Amino acid sequence: MALVKSQALQIEKLKHQLAGHRRQRFGATSETLDQLQLRLEEEETAAAKAGAPAPADEPAGTAEPRDKPRRKPLPADLPRNEQVLSPGEACGQCGGRLKKLGEDVTEELEYLPGCFVVNRIVRPRLACGCCERIVQAPLPSRPIERGRPGPGLLAHVLVSKYADHCPLYRQSRIFEREGIDLDRSTLADWVGKSAALLEPLAEAIGRHVRAGPAIFADDTPLKMQAPGNGRTKTARIWTYVRDERPWLGQSPPAAWYRFTVDRKGEHPARHLTDYWGWMHADGYSGFNALYRSGAIEEVACMAHIRRKFVDLFQSQGSVIAEEAIRRIAGLYGVEKQARGQAPEVRVRLRQAEARPILDDLEAWLQAQLTKISGKSELAKAIRYALSRMNKLRPYLDHGVLEIDNNAAERAMKPVALGRKNYLFVGSEGGGKSAAIAYTLIETARLNGVDPQAWLTHVLARIADHKITRLDELLPWRYAATAA
Repeated sequence: MALVKSQALQIEKLKHQLAGHRRQRFGATSETLDQLQLRLEEEETAAAKAGAPAPADEPAGTAEPRDKPRRKPLPADLPRNEQVLSPGEACGQCGGRLKKLGEDVTEELEYLPGCFVVNRIVRPRLACGCCERIVQAPLPSRPIERGRPGPGLLAHVLVSKYADHCPLYRQSRIFEREGIDLDRSTLADWVGKSAALLEPLAEAIGRHVRAGPAIFADDTPLKMQAPGNGRTKTARIWTYVRDERPWLGQSPPAAWYRFTVDRKGEHPARHLTDYWGWMHADGYSGFNALYRSGAIEEVACMAHIRRKFVDLFQSQGSVIAEEAIRRIAGLYGVEKQARGQAPEVRVRLRQAEARPILDDLEAWLQAQLTKISGKSELAKAIRYALSRMNKLRPYLDHGVLEIDNNAAERAMKPVALGRKNYLFVGSEGGGKSAAIAYTLIETARLNGVDPQAWLTHVLARIADHKITRLDELLPWRYAATAA
């Protein structure tokens, strides 16, 4: 009899695991990706961010390395916008009239939604008729020094890779169909250098996130190429989200991403070293050091509790799991009423309607635990729920808190979609570039800002922008100016 019971529990466990694996694999792409292309793409992005030299615009007189793609002339049939930068008609030194000696022409490939154009920056070289001094207007600052791409093209490449999840080798093929020869390694160099240029802006977003009274935290695995053996190791991307819109907070929402090579608890401790407040998170033990410090108070996630019962209901049709889901739905019904209300209104509503439901749910779960096998998957789900209840209760007393950590989980969706396409990052530097891009793109999205338009605006200005006025380039400031 004991053997039969043990086998039944094992079968139940295996069925539950099989159902979970099927859900994870559902919809997995059958497309075979070029692993070498992806590995090189990420390695070159990391090298560019670290400051590796890029091909110059005027390489005459110097031999290019064989492993670098040779730059070809831009197609003559592309439309060209010409900008003439003249130093003036009179010599700034003696006042004599200037006469033209020649000119320098710099061509910059730009991308406008749906088409390419070439910006021609013409700078005449003039000589003074009196003192024979030669003058020429300086070349304006550009996102990549001596590089060919305009800010709109760089923004398009970043958004295509990190928002539309299109790896660079695919983008290269798309550009080729348009008659533009842009090698994958060239695009990787652009992405790395753009990330390095935009990193201070991502750090400014991180400071904004850590200034809030409550944040949402989560992490997700990401494969990283392991040097030497051709295999991958599991790295992590972390996100910290500030979103006060549900309780009518006036601060704009933002998402800050960080990349680490493993999941050690020292990483979130370093990320949040100067943060004081509430943190919505799952039960990851690596956060415990933050809670012990007294600076951060934990808020558990009802969505994680509910998900375990949903998995059991879908795999086994458990009646108890179904009833747990129904009772939890009552709590979310209260939250639907509380959304968009002031903190004090949310507290009154939760105290009156949500607290009795939560108390009843906890007592009911404790009663069910005595009626089922302690080794079953259902018992594990109930014990997990009961262990998280006390950490969830602060949301009843504080109107700035939420019932779950869904804000952070939503912020992880772009990463989950992206890794299905580019599969892994080539190095730690490539992972950090991805975290910077996700920070900028997701924060723009949270503020209702077109990330490509905003990044075009930023990349055209950031090289000359004072670091002390960096906040002027943040997406919500851009939105206000555009409006």
